[in-house]
Amino acid sequence: MTDAVPPGSLTDWLRREVPQVAVGNRPVAVERISGGHSNLTYAITDAAGRRFALRRPPTGMVLATAHDMGREWRFISALAPTAVPVPPPVAFCADPDVIGAHFYLTEFVDGDVLGDEESGHRLAPAARATAGLDVADVLADLHAVDPDAVGLADLRRRGRYLERQLRRWHRQVHESAVPDLSAVDAAHARLVERAAELTPAEPCIAHGDFRPGNLAVGPDGKVRAVFDWELAAIGDPLADLGWLLASWGRPGDDVPPTIPGPSLVEGYPERADLVARYAERSGRDLAALRAELDVYIAFARWRSACIGAGVYSRYVGGVMGGQAEADGGAARLASLQAQAEAALAALGG
Repeated sequence: MTDAVPPGSLTDWLRREVPQVAVGNRPVAVERISGGHSNLTYAITDAAGRRFALRRPPTGMVLATAHDMGREWRFISALAPTAVPVPPPVAFCADPDVIGAHFYLTEFVDGDVLGDEESGHRLAPAARATAGLDVADVLADLHAVDPDAVGLADLRRRGRYLERQLRRWHRQVHESAVPDLSAVDAAHARLVERAAELTPAEPCIAHGDFRPGNLAVGPDGKVRAVFDWELAAIGDPLADLGWLLASWGRPGDDVPPTIPGPSLVEGYPERADLVARYAERSGRDLAALRAELDVYIAFARWRSACIGAGVYSRYVGGVMGGQAEADGGAARLASLQAQAEAALAALGG
C-alpha cells in the first residue's frame, strides 16, 4: 500500500532535494515495512537498487504532541556522531504537500528486528545472551550522552520528568476512545504519590520506547541501529530502563510483558542480568537501581496502557494504514486493561 507515500510526488521531491538518491525515469519503489502501530515506516528503493527508510505519521487521528517527525529527526541527527547506533540521517521534509505529512529519510540498516516472541528463535542460541547484554550496553551508552553537547539543550523542560509524563499521558488517554478508564485512573493516582517520593535522576536523553522491537541486531546479537525515536525526550534514565524491563518477558512469568518480544524464548538473559549489566556499564549503583525500579516498571505498564488507548482509537477510526485486522481493536483494549491492572497491583492499589 503506497497511498500514504505516493511514489510519484516523493520521487519528484527526491530529484529536487536529495541528490544522493538515484532517481531514474520511473518512480522509486515504496514498500511498507511490517510492524508498528504508530508512525509508519517504508522501505524506499532507488534506481541504483540502494535502500532507504522513510518515516511518516499515521494517516489520521493524530493526537496532539504525538508523531512529531521533526523531533525524531533532531534526535537521530544529534546522535549520529556518537557511540549510539542510529540509522544515518539523509533528509527531512517539512512540506506536507509532498506526501501529505512531514517525513524524514535515513539510510537503510540491515539487521533483524526481533519484534515478537516467534522472532526470538531467529537468533542463534549462542547469540541470545549477547543480544540481551548489548541491549543494556546501548541503553547505558545513550544515557551517557550529554544532551547539551549534542545540541539538544533547548529540549530540557522544567520540573521532574516522571511527573510531566504522568500529566501528559493521563491527559492524552482521556482523549482516546476507550470506554472505561477506571483502572488507568486508579494506577495514575498511585503513581503520582510514589513519583513524589523518588530521588530525581540527572536528566539524560531518554528514548521512550527502548526494547528489542525497536532495534536492529546482527547475527552475532550486536545492536546495529536504534529506531523509532517518536517518544524521545530529555528525561529520566530509569524510565527507559523500566520500560525495557516491562517488555522483557521471560518463560514462566505471571504477568505478561507490555509487548511480547524475543526474550520469551529460552536463552536470553534474565531481567536481573540486564539491570546488573546496565549498572556496570553506566556506573550507577546497583542497589539504588533495584530500590526504585519497581515504580518505574509500574509506570511503564501504565504508560503502555495509555499508548494502547491511542492505538485502540486508531483501530476504531479505521486509520491503521491498512494493517488493522477485524479483532485488532478488541485485542488492544484487553491488553491495555491488563497492563493498567498490573501496574495498580504492583503499586499496592
